[in-house]
Amino acid sequence: MNKKEIKVLAVIPARGGSKGLIRKNILDLAGLPLIAWTIKAAKESQIISNVILSSDDDEIIEVAKRFDCEVPFKRPSHLATDNATSVDVLAHAIKDYSSYDFVIMLQPTSPLRTSIDIDAAFELMTSLNAKSCVSVCQTSKTPYWMYSLSNDGVLEKLLPQDKEIVSRQAAPKTFELNGAIYIIGLDHFQENQSLIPEKTVAYIMDRTVSIDIDCQSDLDKCETYLKKENYD
Repeated sequence: MNKKEIKVLAVIPARGGSKGLIRKNILDLAGLPLIAWTIKAAKESQIISNVILSSDDDEIIEVAKRFDCEVPFKRPSHLATDNATSVDVLAHAIKDYSSYDFVIMLQPTSPLRTSIDIDAAFELMTSLNAKSCVSVCQTSKTPYWMYSLSNDGVLEKLLPQDKEIVSRQAAPKTFELNGAIYIIGLDHFQENQSLIPEKTVAYIMDRTVSIDIDCQSDLDKCETYLKKENYD
């Protein structure tokens, strides 16, 4: 498929009922509503064809429209609960976009992800002939030193090891999802009903820009980072 012919849909999911940080999707971050940073990154991407919002909240919808994000529907209330999964939300969002080749889910709680990251992740995926890609960052602590507890309070290694790992440098590198970018072929998503099916490739981001905003301190860290980048 010629890259110029590829149609890529970006979906920004933003419900109104956030619990950890109330109304977080439209809180001010360095002079812009939080969600605006993700809309901006999506619209500056060289590979995204269209950007749409999935939200149940009238105020979020109005803010998104102010920043030229398309809002083709209002998300049903049953898909805006704590029990609704990202797969459910995405499946609803793309039902009228079957002509697209790929869908990218961009959570507004990852404001430090840029259009450069989006395009680089897509390029990585296509260069490896993969059908899906997610962004990750290296874990701050190695899970090889983590334990679970048995019912009688005995420590049990979380990960099996042939021999004890005695230094952080000797431990294999491990990675965690940072929530910033999920890319998948539309047909592949519908077939697997998963954002991370088998053989998903990883786009590695630095932990510094992998903040996933859940509380005020996360927002403060992003504010500090953005001000430093913009004004120093």
